[in-house]
Amino acid sequence: MNFNLGPNNNLVAESAKSFANKFIKPNVMDWDESQYFPKHLFKQAGEFGFMGILVPESLGGSGLGYHEYVSIIEEISKVDPSIGLSVAAHNSLCTNHILLFGTDLQKKKWIPKLASGNHLGAWGLTENNSGSDASGMSSTAVKDGKNWVLNGTKNFITHGISGDIAVAIFRTGEKGQKRNATAFVIERGTKGFGSGKKENKLGMRASETAEMIFDNCIISDENRLGEVGDGFIQSMKILDGGRISIAALSLGIAKGAFNAALKYSKERVQFGKPISSFQGISFKLAEMATEIEASELLIHKASFEKNNNRPMTKLSAMCKMYASEVCVRVANESVQIHGGYGYIKEFPAEKFYRDSKLCTIGEGTTEIQKLVISRNILK
Repeated sequence: MNFNLGPNNNLVAESAKSFANKFIKPNVMDWDESQYFPKHLFKQAGEFGFMGILVPESLGGSGLGYHEYVSIIEEISKVDPSIGLSVAAHNSLCTNHILLFGTDLQKKKWIPKLASGNHLGAWGLTENNSGSDASGMSSTAVKDGKNWVLNGTKNFITHGISGDIAVAIFRTGEKGQKRNATAFVIERGTKGFGSGKKENKLGMRASETAEMIFDNCIISDENRLGEVGDGFIQSMKILDGGRISIAALSLGIAKGAFNAALKYSKERVQFGKPISSFQGISFKLAEMATEIEASELLIHKASFEKNNNRPMTKLSAMCKMYASEVCVRVANESVQIHGGYGYIKEFPAEKFYRDSKLCTIGEGTTEIQKLVISRNILK
């Protein structure tokens, strides 16, 4: 297993760092305070190749692997996790679902638009009555000749209002049945496809989270991804890669929070010395740095397996669970090291703290990851 990521990865990381510092950093707090979703930013991200990271060049993408993908999400998230979350959701959920399960015609129709950043992607599985228990969803797709009639509401959807192309999962069988869900692509502007309320969130406030509403929305069978009944199976495979995304997001938050704490601890003087010289602070920094290093290694191990098309459900759950919990701990300690200044918005620690919590919830809670891991090791 070779973790020498090479010069290409370094170039990609530097490009993402430059993008984040130039286009995101000056606006971080304004976007957070106003909950402004900068949709225009993602066209710029497309010009950098960040909206089709895993997409082959033949379809207009960057043709990169998961190591580079992790580095891009990490660098953006060090500056603003909200934007890192949106880039991750667009790439690993919507775009990747079409890429993995679409026909050649479907890929040619939708992937280039998504990879360029001209179209923004959304992905809908969660409902208000079915989160972790996604197989109990209420949204339905009913066959009507060569068309499908979609009804229901998807909740907590990244880009639920602004997404131009959505992949959503609907129940096509009875509740409780196996293989009772199917995936469809729905384009914005389709009659019966609308949006509901935008959520007012604790963190990740510049990443849009909203409802997608389907009211007798009629789409062609040509919009169906894969076979009828395969939607839930497809979703689990998509979430394997999605967990690496959230782990990368967590890594970026942890590094951002750690760097802020390290900088402050060297500058803050008490009793005639920088507080970094006191054991109570230096030991905190040592523990934070060690957990970040362990997270990074676990993420790249999962990425290595994913790149080589090997089973990695257990590893992806492990890296997501561990990295997300680490980022919460590191963000918490960063606030503590900042003291009173960690609690005010002039310093970045409080935002990393607020943003970090989503990582232990989104794309499968910590408890669900433990369930996935335990089932795999007890097979």
